[in-house]
Amino acid sequence: MSYPRGTTRTPARPDSAPTSNKLTFWLLLVALILLATNMRAPIVALGSIAPVISEALSLSAMQIGWLGALPMLSFAIGSFISPALGRRYGLENTLIVMIALMTVGLLLRVLWVSWIGFFVGTAVLTLAIGFANTLAAPIIKAHASKHIALFTGVLSLTMTITAGVAAGSVLPISNTLGWQWALGIWAALSVAAFVVWLWLKRQLGTAAKRPTHTTSTASLSMWRLPIAWQIAIFMGIQSLLFYTVASFLPSIWLSKGLSAISAGQMGSVFQFMGPIAIISITWLMNRRGMLRFLAVTAALCNVAGVAGILLFSTQLAWLWSALMGLGCAAIFTLSIMLFSLRTHTPEQSSTLSGMAQSVGYLIAFFGPLGSGWLHELTGSWQLALWLMLAFMVVNVVLAWQISRPLMVDGERMP
Repeated sequence: MSYPRGTTRTPARPDSAPTSNKLTFWLLLVALILLATNMRAPIVALGSIAPVISEALSLSAMQIGWLGALPMLSFAIGSFISPALGRRYGLENTLIVMIALMTVGLLLRVLWVSWIGFFVGTAVLTLAIGFANTLAAPIIKAHASKHIALFTGVLSLTMTITAGVAAGSVLPISNTLGWQWALGIWAALSVAAFVVWLWLKRQLGTAAKRPTHTTSTASLSMWRLPIAWQIAIFMGIQSLLFYTVASFLPSIWLSKGLSAISAGQMGSVFQFMGPIAIISITWLMNRRGMLRFLAVTAALCNVAGVAGILLFSTQLAWLWSALMGLGCAAIFTLSIMLFSLRTHTPEQSSTLSGMAQSVGYLIAFFGPLGSGWLHELTGSWQLALWLMLAFMVVNVVLAWQISRPLMVDGERMP
């Protein structure tokens, strides 16, 4: 096995050994599930209850817009910073602190009843989620290297399902108990995650502390590696489509002639495809040689979905919406898996995860903003959709590239 010139492979440490017994296996699985419950649900819940919050806190449309854009910026910042902190203090230690900050952010939003309090709480919450986004993959790499597809699939599936539950339940809870309970109730799951991760750390030790000697990680800058950039842009283009569609799909279908009820249902179809895609990816990735087929197929689903909206009958609106839902969820899950599959060590996985997600979420930030601006400029969604289609075609090429059997350092996989 070869490495870049001047580097050496770090010897495996006992505290970074893969999960080997049933207790740690199930404890890590439960810990990841509890972590994932707060990585998307509180953000989606805010979107579903935005009119209620706006009225309660007397917020302007611009203030609501900032709350909607803040998560992607926070994700990018958190992803950029977290690898260095993970190496210095340990992946698990850093994540435990971030889970505590999630809890603080959730509580600030509902206890500090003002625009400033809600903004600060959302900033703290989403920055902590940005760290968690990056830290999850290297922790899986360190402690469950034989079950990467399973653990990544469970993480992604839990985020998707709890986001759907939050979107559907937050308004009824708000009508019954008030908006503060509807948003603050998620802090209970965050506290549970904090307790379980503390317990898990005692079982597993700490992975990915900075070594005292030279390692392959020290000589590998992900910002200089073509495959790292390909993975980052691949994920970013998917996120660009996902956040644009999540924001505007009902409005787009309304402009195409669907009724308000039917247009709203297309948004649900888009979201409900997520679990199907994630379960399928998790199962199929256990079969050798499936990565290229899955990556290219997912990218083509997005091409077909956007092209269908642009060029074909609204009678098949459900199909185009479903294809985009499948493609987005599949690419997101594959991207997280690649952070582990294309790296040798948890340190490399953390660095690749941080680099790719910081780039990816910065790309995604311009999706809703750019599409909304083009719609206001032209009075139509057509130009935004044509540009989106061009990006989706680019992602087919990237899907072929990132599925080559190469590690980040250029070593060919067996």
